[in-house]
Formats: sequence, structure tokens, C-alpha cells
Amino acid sequence: MRGLIVVEGLIGVGKTTLCRIIEREWGARLVLEPAEDNPFLAHFYADPERFAFSAQMFYLANRYAQQVQARQTSLFHPLTVCDYLMAKDGIFAEMTLGGHELTLYQRFAGLLDEEPLRPDFVVFLDSDTEVIRSRIARRGIPAEQIIPASYLDDLRSRYYRLWDRWDLCPVHVLRTDTVDYVNDLDARAGVLEMLAGWLNRRPVPGSPAPYRPEGAGPSLFGGRPG
Repeated sequence: MRGLIVVEGLIGVGKTTLCRIIEREWGARLVLEPAEDNPFLAHFYADPERFAFSAQMFYLANRYAQQVQARQTSLFHPLTVCDYLMAKDGIFAEMTLGGHELTLYQRFAGLLDEEPLRPDFVVFLDSDTEVIRSRIARRGIPAEQIIPASYLDDLRSRYYRLWDRWDLCPVHVLRTDTVDYVNDLDARAGVLEMLAGWLNRRPVPGSPAPYRPEGAGPSLFGGRPG
């Protein structure tokens, strides 16, 4: 199996878990976002106005450097799974920055390739906001406990606006509040079968159609929230 799968979604929706399953089951190379290394993140959650620019510039530099390095070594790994798109950096910047800081960020970001890694497809994991908040509470990471529901709702809507205009590759939406690939082995096998179908361009019947095509009917697993 060859290619690049990107798993995207909000905090606590199950991105890293799915990526690690793909790594374990298929021997894929794993590329995880360097989120825990950001020394400004806890300060940002506590005081967003003061620390937003520092946190965002750290992410921009680290995400880009990581993806360039991954691209350079991709020839030696038939299958790669990554838990973020470079494009997400702009989403968070627009949420947290304004005025001259946003302009300066955009000038720096404009000097970089938008997507150093070119995915075969993106699977966007989504769940109801309260489900995500309950998972965040169980994770127990102190910096995440103060994230309000309004922040998650805003972030989700911005992701869908990105998918509305995204044309680099197919995007498939997978609801993780109705598919338990952690504890249900049959559900896990079904998700892996879907991913393999998208990767091999032979979609499994009933799997989510690409997000962008107009008129796509409802699927068994996915769909945009109402």
C-alpha cells in the first residue's frame, strides 16, 4: 500500500488514535503534529490576546519544517499517515490573530509552500461538541480544560469553509461519535477498509463520498453537521 493519508479534526476527536492504528496495522510512517512542544500553548489558552502571535508563529515554523523533512524522506516509506494539514495553520491564525499581527503572519506564511506534503485524501473526523468536550475532560491535559464550546464550534465551521474551497485532494468526513474504532474491532476493521478503498480509488459501498461534490447523498458514516 502506497500513498499519504492525512487525518484532520478538532482537539479530542480521535486523530492521533486513528493515525496510530494505521501505523500499527499497515506499517505506515507516522507524522504527528508537534503540538506538545509549543512553549507558548498553555500561556495562549490562559491569555490568548497576549500570546496568540507567539504560539502561531511557533506552529508555522515547526509544522512547515516537519512537513518539508517528511517530504524529503517520503521516497523511503511507501505509506505515510499525518495528523494535520499545513492549511490548518491559517485557520488558527485567522481565529486568534488580527490587525498587524495577522498581516505579518500572512506575509511569512505566503513565503512557504501551502502544502509541502500532498495527500491522496483527507479524512476529517467530526463529533458533536459536547462529545469532544467530554473527551478533552477525560484526557486531563490542563491547558485544554478551559477551551469553551464556542471555540470548538467556531473552529469546526472554519474547517468546513476550508473544505468548501479545497481542491487539492478528496476530503471525506467521518463521524467519530457514531463509529468507535478504539473499542469496537469490527468498527475498526470497517474504517480501515474504507481508508484502503479511498487510497486504492475503489471506494467501499456506503463509505462517505468526497465532501465537495454537490448533490452527494448521505452516507452510512459521514456528513456535515446541521
